[in-house]
Amino acid sequence: MKTRKNKSLKPACKPARLFQGSQKLVAMIALGLATMVVSCKKEQGADKLQLPAALATQSNTSGLAAVSLPTKNEALLAMQVYNNHFYNQYGTYGSSFKAYYWKDDNHAGRMDFWTQQEAIETLIDAYNINPSADLKNKITYLYNGVRDGYGLLWSNNIYNDDIVWGALMCVRAFKITNDGGMLDMAKNNFNMMWNRAWDTQSLGGGLWWTTDNQTKNTCVNAPAVICAMLLYQATGDAVYKTRARQIMDWMVLKLYDASTGEVKGAINQAGNITEGALSYTQGTFIGACDLLRADYPAVNYLGMGLKAMDYARNSMCNQSGGILKDENAVADTQGMKSIFARWACLFVKNTGTAGNYGAWLDANAAQAWSIRNAQGLMWNIWGTRTPDNVRNAFETTCGVAMVNGIYYYR
Repeated sequence: MKTRKNKSLKPACKPARLFQGSQKLVAMIALGLATMVVSCKKEQGADKLQLPAALATQSNTSGLAAVSLPTKNEALLAMQVYNNHFYNQYGTYGSSFKAYYWKDDNHAGRMDFWTQQEAIETLIDAYNINPSADLKNKITYLYNGVRDGYGLLWSNNIYNDDIVWGALMCVRAFKITNDGGMLDMAKNNFNMMWNRAWDTQSLGGGLWWTTDNQTKNTCVNAPAVICAMLLYQATGDAVYKTRARQIMDWMVLKLYDASTGEVKGAINQAGNITEGALSYTQGTFIGACDLLRADYPAVNYLGMGLKAMDYARNSMCNQSGGILKDENAVADTQGMKSIFARWACLFVKNTGTAGNYGAWLDANAAQAWSIRNAQGLMWNIWGTRTPDNVRNAFETTCGVAMVNGIYYYR
């Protein structure tokens, strides 16, 4: 498992002020508490989730709430509670505003570069499920905060996957706002990353994880496929589609196990696998399969995506078909389930496979919703009630992404 010591790019210190909305905060927390009290009573009928007995037993231990599927309105509430804890609008940016997510409830500083992008992507998902002017504005202000904190081109960041996560956030935000600056930021950073990371001299292709060129990791290659395909869709430039196919062909050859559906995490210069499957790499491979299907029908990307989904359901849960395993070893792993939730749920929506995978993903959403704390936050350890003490902003994206994600296909 990769770790990223001293990974965070430190933005220049800037004056910050707490999010101006204390009255809204009080109101939202009150609403969240009220929702927690009545949620089991509200979920009667079609949205009432029937869990297998083993999962129901697990879910109701340690004083956890009864497991019921969160409604679409409760998915929005989860995002609003998250924003009330971590969103910081800290000044003007031209004629607009700028914002970032605090790294934790202590408000000690902003999230680091790549986790900030993933928190914004969680917000993008929430907007796609429950569109509103408020969420759309926050996407723009957070994007402005990335520009303000890190500049327009991130070539000083040695982590190629960071560049991809940021570019992917920008192109997804562009689809909502139609802001050409977001598209330019995505294109320019993806192109910069490609020029320094794509290499056919070692291992026959693939993107290097960092600029020291030691390993080629799924965490840069799979999201790069997604980003390239979204850039192709946004620009019509077929170069991006070609690059997506090049990356995917290499990944399938070097990192994908066709017999099991497992996607290995990394390979070194000697050709040795150095990392196994993690939820975010498995999930982004699934997302890559989804986006390539229509443009390359001669390749069975659908079959690969289904196989990768089956592996996640069978081998990456506490039991086959159960709740996704906890990935809490280091700070970088704590929010990975949010990335899996995003791309797995979109795959199910786009492939019409809710009849196969919907109940499993629903069960994970219901379990995540059931472990929220008194403030309405959900951490990444879904078998245990979320503690009421200080939480970090990355781990608490997991539940928000999961409860929103199911409404892509429901």
